[in-house]
Amino acid sequence: MTKRASGESSIYKDENGRWHGYVSMGSKEHGARDRRHVSGAKRAAVVAKVRELERKRDAGTAGAAGKAPTVGQWLEHWLDVIAARKVRPSTLVRYRQLVVNQLLPGIGHHRLDRLQPEHVEKLYGDLQAAALSPASVLQAHRVLSRALKVAMQRDKLARNVCTLVDAPSVEREEVRPLSGQDARRVLEAAHGRRNAARWSVALALGLRQGEALGLTWDAVDLDAGTLTVRQALQRQPGKGLVMVQPKSRAGRRTIALPSPLRDALRAHRTAQLAERIVAGSEWQNQDLVFCQENGRPIDPRSDHRAWRALLADAKVSQARLHDARHTAATLLLQQGVPARVAMEMLGHSQISLTLGTYSHVAPELAEDAARRMGEALWG
Repeated sequence: MTKRASGESSIYKDENGRWHGYVSMGSKEHGARDRRHVSGAKRAAVVAKVRELERKRDAGTAGAAGKAPTVGQWLEHWLDVIAARKVRPSTLVRYRQLVVNQLLPGIGHHRLDRLQPEHVEKLYGDLQAAALSPASVLQAHRVLSRALKVAMQRDKLARNVCTLVDAPSVEREEVRPLSGQDARRVLEAAHGRRNAARWSVALALGLRQGEALGLTWDAVDLDAGTLTVRQALQRQPGKGLVMVQPKSRAGRRTIALPSPLRDALRAHRTAQLAERIVAGSEWQNQDLVFCQENGRPIDPRSDHRAWRALLADAKVSQARLHDARHTAATLLLQQGVPARVAMEMLGHSQISLTLGTYSHVAPELAEDAARRMGEALWG
């Protein structure tokens, strides 16, 4: 028999008639030789397994030697090594909550390459039976699907079973904007308060809370009448309040200011300069448009309490601070502003998000369109 070359695969039949194959894959992590074994009742089956291992070895997709990881082991690796480099810290915190509290207890013990659609379906059923909200179950589904997609791309499993399972359905939460009258009452109640322009920015431009609290004066051009969103204030675990970049390219945007808002910001800047003089050496200049009396950032929780107090003083029903953003979007569409313009002002990445979120405005827009068409054709 001709002697095999170093690293060449071998196939043989044992004394019991079973076929075996050995494939040299290179070296393990610590330098030891990595030689993989496959077996089968028929030679053709073993040959196919050997050829597949050789293909993976040559393509660099064979993976590390040893027992296949569990779903739990892969999810932890995906969180710590892969997702941690791609998503915001706050998003990673949410991912970790879903993995630890929902995914690991239900399917973490399964071998990654043996995970079946039925395992995932049972998990979703158990989570719903435990009264977890449909939105949270859907989030868990998306996290699992993303992690399995990467595992499949790295040839650690043959398919992403999440694509074979119906994603949990979630009804879109109905948007509850303030009426135009209530919005005006809020602005009237804010008049004379410290940082009064904070609420004008929320109701007129629809800035997210972090975008408003992270706004700096160098991003506001009162002469040109524009405001540019470049960053957002965010609380991160272990770091406190930090500035972060917008999630998407659409989030970085320049918005034209209504004339009354431009005047409000001028008055606000004058008041802030007076505060700076009073604070003296205690002033921490971070160039923030909306800040504490010493120049430091406003904590989002304090900002939310101020919003609730403002609604109470305005005798307007309590609403989420994010509903101020919904109010701005609704008023824009009601005033006949094209949906694409509203989309760009709000920083949405897709117009379908704008139209889908504010579909409650569609009936009156349709009525207005019909009225205008009637005037155009019949006078």
